[in-house]
Amino acid sequence: MDFYGKTALVTGASRGIGRAIAHALAHQGMGRILLVARDAQRLAMVAAEVEHLGAEAIILPVDLTDPIQANVVIARAWQHYGPVHLLVNCAGVAYQTPFLQAKLPQVQSEISTNLIGLYTVTRLVARRMAVRQEGCIVNVSSLMGKVAAPTMATYSATKFAIVGFTQALRSELAPHHVRVVALLPSLTDTDMVKGFDWFRGVQPSTPEQVAAALVRGLKQGQTEILVGWQSHATVWAQRLAPWLVESMIQLLAPGKPVPPRQRPVRST
Repeated sequence: MDFYGKTALVTGASRGIGRAIAHALAHQGMGRILLVARDAQRLAMVAAEVEHLGAEAIILPVDLTDPIQANVVIARAWQHYGPVHLLVNCAGVAYQTPFLQAKLPQVQSEISTNLIGLYTVTRLVARRMAVRQEGCIVNVSSLMGKVAAPTMATYSATKFAIVGFTQALRSELAPHHVRVVALLPSLTDTDMVKGFDWFRGVQPSTPEQVAAALVRGLKQGQTEILVGWQSHATVWAQRLAPWLVESMIQLLAPGKPVPPRQRPVRST
């Protein structure tokens, strides 16, 4: 994919992986980056960073779980700033809770943001890309969209759904010359996982490593972009010996609470 002079729209851009992706796209010569998230103040900070890297930055504070609000904001942005060549759906939330203790508001929050929000913005942008017969859509799933994790049941379910949605959309939009890609990071050291009990033996990626993997994958024409050797090894093991992977997950799953000093200090 040629990034130079193009326009990207990145959701969840105020922090973590979304922020790192905005930086990486600016480094690649992206001309304009539309930054989408709920927090206008944080978006303004990221916009200043992006412009320092040479790209024009436009902040779009919006709650993507509100379809009407999202529709208005995206339509106006397209009208005022021209067509979007690259959409990166990065907005997401996660709660780590055993299923039997999960609270419905948390479940609804994960589904609303991770699925409904993603679907809403994708629908708005994909229709316009199809008319123009060009574009690329990146849906940020997770390694948990391939291998589900205990204590993350709803999050895993939404990430599995994103992988399926991406596969279906890839076939549907191919005749319109719109490319659809899934990005599958493993555990990433961000605000979102601050305070989580990590799986034993898992080495977290940084947001910058995830962003770099995305850029490489888009340049290489990949349809599913895994991040890090552990992700590749896990997916291959899941294909060849799913029973072994399930046993390993049960063995490495969080048990006793992790002391505060061992928890992530960075957040997404």
